[in-house]
Amino acid sequence: MVATTKQLVTDSWINASWDRYVEQIEHPSCTKAKGYYYNDRYRIETTPIGNEHSQDHSIINHAVYLYATFKGIPMTGKNNYSFRQSGLREFQPDLSLYVGNNASAIPWGVGVVSLDDYPAPDLVIEVSNTSLSDDLGEKRLMYEDVGVAEYWVVDVKDVKVIAFTIQDGGSKRINESQVLTGLKIDILTEALQKSRTSNHTEVAGWLLQRFQAE
Repeated sequence: MVATTKQLVTDSWINASWDRYVEQIEHPSCTKAKGYYYNDRYRIETTPIGNEHSQDHSIINHAVYLYATFKGIPMTGKNNYSFRQSGLREFQPDLSLYVGNNASAIPWGVGVVSLDDYPAPDLVIEVSNTSLSDDLGEKRLMYEDVGVAEYWVVDVKDVKVIAFTIQDGGSKRINESQVLTGLKIDILTEALQKSRTSNHTEVAGWLLQRFQAE
């Protein structure tokens, strides 16, 4: 378990009250940590971000912005941003996107987004290098409950994107984004694969050609 004066246990779900979670995530030792709270349990992730995770995060972020710009889809993104429903849940995904009519839903100057005051993001993306089972499991259930419209998991090791649409409190696999209308998930997977042997400028050029051809 996690304690402010004892060894910090990370990457595991710990049974605890909301107040205990807030005490932990706001402790100086967790300044660079990511925190999740759901179903009276918390998870603190402090694993250093390695090259593989960082590069896949970068190329997926670049791909969604290229697509939204090319298709004229309003969108605002946030990296490692905190969303909180006090007493119930908190999550800090790798990438979260507000799309379409929600693109300006969070005004400038807002710190942690209160889900009691603002909507959940339309699209949440987790990049999974060491946390795949958790991202496909407990976190997916949390995003179902909070009302995220679409959820993607980037599988770093198997080099693919696993995408879900979320409706009526449940999720199902999709091959084409419904939030970024018309974006085929296979194109994102292929972009990841190309990034293993090509630099990101080359991958971006390939993505633009594919988007133009669609």
